[in-house]
Parts: sequence; C-alpha cells; structure tokens
Amino acid sequence: MTQFDLATLFDAVAATVPDRVALVWREQRRTFAEEADRIGRLAAVLAAHGLGRRAEAAEPWESNHDHLALHLHNGPEYLEGLVGAHRAGVAPFNVNYRYVDDELAYLFADAGPAAILYHEAFAPLLARVLPALGRPPLLLQVADGSGHALLPGALDYESALAAAEPGPFEASPDDLHILYTGGTTGMPKGVLWRIGDLVEGPLGVARRDGRPYADLAEALANVHRVDARTLVLPPMMHGSGTWTSLGGWLGGATVVLPDRVDGLDPAGVWKIVERERVTRIPLVGDAFARPLVEELERGAYDTSSLRHLLNSGAAINPATRRRIGELLPAVRLIDVVGSSESGFQITRMGNDPFRASAGAGVLSADRTRLLEPGEPAVGEEELGWLVKSGLIPRGYLGDPDKTRGTFVTFGGRSYVIPGDRAKLLADGTVEMHGRDSMTINTGGEKVFAEEVEAVVRALPQVAEALVVGRASERWGTEIVAVVRPAPGSEEVPDEVLKTACAEHLARYKIPKAFVRTDAGLRLPNGKADYATARRLVAPSQEPT
Repeated sequence: MTQFDLATLFDAVAATVPDRVALVWREQRRTFAEEADRIGRLAAVLAAHGLGRRAEAAEPWESNHDHLALHLHNGPEYLEGLVGAHRAGVAPFNVNYRYVDDELAYLFADAGPAAILYHEAFAPLLARVLPALGRPPLLLQVADGSGHALLPGALDYESALAAAEPGPFEASPDDLHILYTGGTTGMPKGVLWRIGDLVEGPLGVARRDGRPYADLAEALANVHRVDARTLVLPPMMHGSGTWTSLGGWLGGATVVLPDRVDGLDPAGVWKIVERERVTRIPLVGDAFARPLVEELERGAYDTSSLRHLLNSGAAINPATRRRIGELLPAVRLIDVVGSSESGFQITRMGNDPFRASAGAGVLSADRTRLLEPGEPAVGEEELGWLVKSGLIPRGYLGDPDKTRGTFVTFGGRSYVIPGDRAKLLADGTVEMHGRDSMTINTGGEKVFAEEVEAVVRALPQVAEALVVGRASERWGTEIVAVVRPAPGSEEVPDEVLKTACAEHLARYKIPKAFVRTDAGLRLPNGKADYATARRLVAPSQEPT
C-alpha cells in the first residue's frame, strides 16, 4: 500500500479539480489551481533562501529539516504555509498566537525556527523576542491592517510570492511535520509526525474501513464527487483546526474560514453557514457549542446544508448536546478523543458510547499488556491507560527522555501513551476518565498548572499558590488559583492579580478567580496539597 506526502497529494487534488473553490475567507475566493500556484511560489521563496532538508535524523527525537514557524491567526496564509513548507522540504510548526514574550521565547528556543511566517499584528512581539535567537530567521510578514511596518530584513508576504516562480520539488512521506502541544506534556513539546502517517491517520486519507489506498489514482477517485464545505472554527494553531482544514483540502473539500479571527462570532458563523451552504463544522467543546446553540435559539438561520458537527479537544455537556439534537435533528454530532501525540483514539456518534479507533486500546495500569474487554487494569484496579499503535508520531523534538517515556515498545509493537486514563468495558466500549497529569483543559486549551503556579507565586502579593480546575458552564473547566496572600495583601483585588499575570501568561492561562486561604498548601513531605486546594474551590454558582 502507498503512503502520500502532503504536497504531492495536494498538487494532485488541485490538478483533478483545478476550478473548484478551495478556500473562502471574507471577500476572498480562491480555486485549487490558484492555491496550488501560491503554495508553489511560497516553496520557491523558502528554497531560494537555502531552506529545506538537512542530514538524516538518527534518533526519533531529531529533525532533519529546517523549521518554519506559523505565527498566524486563521487565514489563507496558514494553509499555504503548511503545504508550502512541505513542498520545500521544510518542517512547519504551530505557534500559539496568544503567547506573550516569555512563552514565545521558550517555544522558539525549543523549535529553532529558520523562518517565521507571521501576521503584521505580531511584529512588535517578535521584535522583542527575535534578538535572543542565535540564527536570524527568514521573516515573511503578512499584512493584516494593524498598522505595523515591516520588521528589519522582513519580506512582505504577497510581494515575495509575486516575485517567485513555482518550480519542481521532491517530497517524501518520511518528511516531518511538527505539532506543538498546548501543555499536555508539561511545557509545550514538538510532536514529530512523519507526514505520511499524519496524512493517512489524523488527516483521514484512507478508505472508509481505515485501510490505506492502493495508489494515488484510488485516493483521487472520489474527489470529483465530493460536495463538502467545511467551516473551520478552531484556531489552526491547534491540531483540531489544522487537521480538519488539511483533511478537507486533501479530499477536495472547500475550506471556509469565519470572518473574525480573534474570537467566536456566533451570529457570523450561522450567516456563513447559510451563505456558503456549509456541510461540516468542527467544534471544541462547550466554549464553541454553547454560544452557537444560544445564537441558533435567538435567530432564524437556514441550516439545511449542515450534515456533521465534529467535536474534539473538550467535552460538550449533556444539556447542550440535547439542545443540539432538538435544534439540528438532521445533523450528526461526532465526538473524537485524541491528542497531538496520538491522533484520534476513540470516537462516538451522537449519544452512543465511545469506541476505539483503529490501533487504539487500553493498556494495563502497570503498562505491561493490552486489556481485553471487561478485564481489570491490574488486580482490582479498573482504570488503565488509553494507548495507540500503528500511525503514531516518532517522538518529541529534542527530548529523548520524554520520547522514551511516552512512546514505548512491547510485544513487538510501538505504542504512544499520552496520559489519559480509561476503562475498557465488557462490551468493547471505552469509558474515559481524563488526563492523569495536572493538565487543565479550559475551553479546548490545555494549561499546565505548574506553569501558571510559577507565575502566580512570583507575584509580590502572594506567599503560596496552587492552581486547579473548577467546573464552568461556559469553559467546561476554568482556571482557579488558591493563594495564601503575602502579609498585608489580603485585600488585593482579583483584577490586580490578573493584570500582573498577564505580563507572563496568555489570556486563557490567567486564573478566572483567586481563592484566598490561611491554610498551608503543602504536605509534610513538601509536595503540593492539591486535595486541600480542590476542597477550597467550590463549583461556580454563576456562568463565567
């Protein structure tokens, strides 16, 4: 069976349906042929600056490519950057556009970008961070009307494309694609995917039964008949947004982007569904689903084209699920659980139980064997580890220890253990019990508690702090800091603490509330007393 690289397959799709609209955003409508030309020009720009493949990577945590940072809001340039990088033999990686100076400096130090494709709005931030990079990267600045001049040495994106000419290229399924986690593994880590595995796995370029296509002709056979228009709401800086967009393109679907790029505009979303006859919308839990449902209840919108809602990254609460079923009875709601490290592991249709996808299973609690349906994880312990084999990444960029701990081999097969606990029931369905580590999922964003704690503890008004999650109707889970105030700081308002945190943390990581206590927040052995912190944090009584 044949695996495909991203650039070759996209070019083949564009040659198959050159006049079909590939992308819609605001006033822009571009065909597959037009996007293929722009992607070829971007690849030529990267190649002209000497970027591409390097020496072969000997270890699973090593990369043999130059790296392109995508510091962008959603827009045509994001997809062009992803495919154009692969066409040039460059490995793209995502940048969380909410990062502030310290976070971005950490990411760039870890990823080592040789080039940065960025929106003009981020120029001031980059100007502060770039001097710390040892190697000056190629800078490609995308105009967005924010009024910032080109950074020194930067190229205007559109001008650079206009001056370039697409040329021949060589791409391979072995080329790497880097997807940075949002904090699931602690500080962000770059997950190294072979692009062939990513295309066949998370991007969904495979037969309906999950088996790979025999050849390119079979992969393209259905492209002529596709009638799909995907409205991509999640940021492409996350896997859910990237995978949905690229998977759509590789299947010949039109990708539609909402007008607003820095937040959710529910009324605008439903107007686009009407105008573009959208067939599919990816969601990220209640943070997306609840506002959309509320707007649908307020207004009258034509949703007759809509066939699928694909939810991943966070849960949708039962009440919202019921409202979706009542308002959109002909629409199928599909829930997917996975991670940057695993792709999709378990899925469910509507209110059915979760079932394992190809290659997924539940590992015993002691990590020695795969469980059979209904088998205890170990002894009387019922919870095991959700794992995936087959189409999985190579490892974490530059981190051999984390790679060895997360990507394991036993019984002659390689598995990834992202850290989710689960129970394999007697009927073969899977019951999820959440992430074992101290990661808080808030509105689809994964937040590493210890990172937030370090910032809060550094505030002069705080003597000690622990960070935990609290149930929230809007966010699913919200960030709450339990703090022991420094002497004389007991009456400092929450807003003062939030403002101080904003200097070091992206907005979604800032605690929504600060619970004050005189109690000690450490156990006798010096470890954090999260049990006490959770007892002090009661569920929110009002929507947040």
